Amino acid sequence: MKIRKDDTVLVTRGKDKGKKGKVRFAYPKDDKVTIEGINFVKRHSRAKRGARQAGIIELEAPVHESKVMLLCNKCNRPTRVGSRLLGDGRKVRICRSCQEVID
Repeated sequence: MKIRKDDTVLVTRGKDKGKKGKVRFAYPKDDKVTIEGINFVKRHSRAKRGARQAGIIELEAPVHESKVMLLCNKCNRPTRVGSRLLGDGRKVRICRSCQEVID
């Protein structure tokens, strides 16, 4: 999975298309990410003793990785993510359009 926690991404499909946000959680096994302020869903919850409020609660649901694109820090555009080995042996992510190191 090429998108990680604290990356800034752009939503490319769905009801929140065109919105930008910061990745709050990444789920590599499911190829999903949760983004701040994106993909709110409503859940009905029953009152529990001292736990939380009863009623309809809005939560952020995960979005599939294929529906978001990483925003490059340098060129500030949505980009595909590549990888490169540096001279010291580290593998880093790069922006495909401007070849800038993302990590």
